[in-house]
Amino acid sequence: MTTGLPLEGVRVADFTWVGAGPFLTKPLADHGADVIKIESRTRTDPIRSMAPFRDGRPGVDRSGYFANRNSSKRSICLDLKHPAGRRIALDLIVRSDVVANNFTPGTMKRLGLDYETVRAIRPDIIYLEMPMQGTEGPYRDFRGYGLTIAAAGGLLGLSGYRDRPPVGTGTNYPDHVPNPLHAAVAVLAALRNRRRTGRGEYIELAQLESTVNAIGPAIVAGAAGAHPERSGNDDPVAAPHGVYPCSGDDTWCAIGVFDDAQWHALVAVLNAPPWAALGDLAQALDRRERRRELDELIAAETKAWDADDLATALTSAGVPAAPVRDADGVLNHDPQLAAREHWVWLDHPVMGPSVYDGIPYRMSRTSGRLRAPAPLLGADSHDVCTRLLGMDDKTYSELAREGVVG
Repeated sequence: MTTGLPLEGVRVADFTWVGAGPFLTKPLADHGADVIKIESRTRTDPIRSMAPFRDGRPGVDRSGYFANRNSSKRSICLDLKHPAGRRIALDLIVRSDVVANNFTPGTMKRLGLDYETVRAIRPDIIYLEMPMQGTEGPYRDFRGYGLTIAAAGGLLGLSGYRDRPPVGTGTNYPDHVPNPLHAAVAVLAALRNRRRTGRGEYIELAQLESTVNAIGPAIVAGAAGAHPERSGNDDPVAAPHGVYPCSGDDTWCAIGVFDDAQWHALVAVLNAPPWAALGDLAQALDRRERRRELDELIAAETKAWDADDLATALTSAGVPAAPVRDADGVLNHDPQLAAREHWVWLDHPVMGPSVYDGIPYRMSRTSGRLRAPAPLLGADSHDVCTRLLGMDDKTYSELAREGVVG
């Protein structure tokens, strides 16, 4: 049955795991590619063991984190260290257009699934690797996750306050945004080129090089001889610029004033407090020099406001502002996301109705969709082996008993 989606007919042998890799293959699956996720039953994708779990009970098919990263995919389990398991993987690769992995350099070669081996049996394959720091260089063998990539790529060095230690960003942004999306662009470009030329290619995406794009302005400043430092919520141009307390517990509103018109509008919304009439606050340069004092004065005014009401009043007056949301606020209380029906609910066979991120862009003709919840571990092993790879049931049963597949 046709899906009518733009990547229908593309098959991906997906060896990725943890964060960045699965989030690369997810949009391919949501746009029609047949993404077959290959795992070891004895060493599953680590995020199957990461919270949150449905009803708080851990289990390989109960992780919301895993589910959110793996919609629309199929799942098979193989023992890639067993000769028969490796042969099944190669049979699958022969029938695939893309091979993707984010293991440390050398892992796929040790498994006998490196690019040269794969190209020998499927010359036009598109083969993507996503090592942390690349396949060459003094740090090529370094292992890491989002936190360490963020540290190496400069994100942590810029996060926090100048007089305090660097702090994490609360989540691993390299895994969620730059690395998977750069990789997706590379895969789509390679597919396009193969359609034009008939040639496949090898893609190496060093996650470190992808991540450094996230601090682009600091890199530019460094190239100009400056030394960007941690600056909390400050902005070199805007003042006031930060988050200000509102009524209620731990409730805040983010406000940024970039020019005099926005300053006058802010003052008007705050009912023209007497200190705002002081002449030395009329100019942007003066406001920047007095930003700490200004923060305290504004905070004294915003405490009386509801955060949503203040943000609405300010944005209506032309001042950039937004209430500071937490996860519950984004999911359950943001009227904009609700109005756009961003959140998607899918009925997972173990977790039941579960919420997923929707696709964050709308295409007028070929928009993707979350076609299915994340697969149970090995849910498609039999179907892939027998219907796609042509294995007979007797052979499958024997290999399943040996733990090679299943």
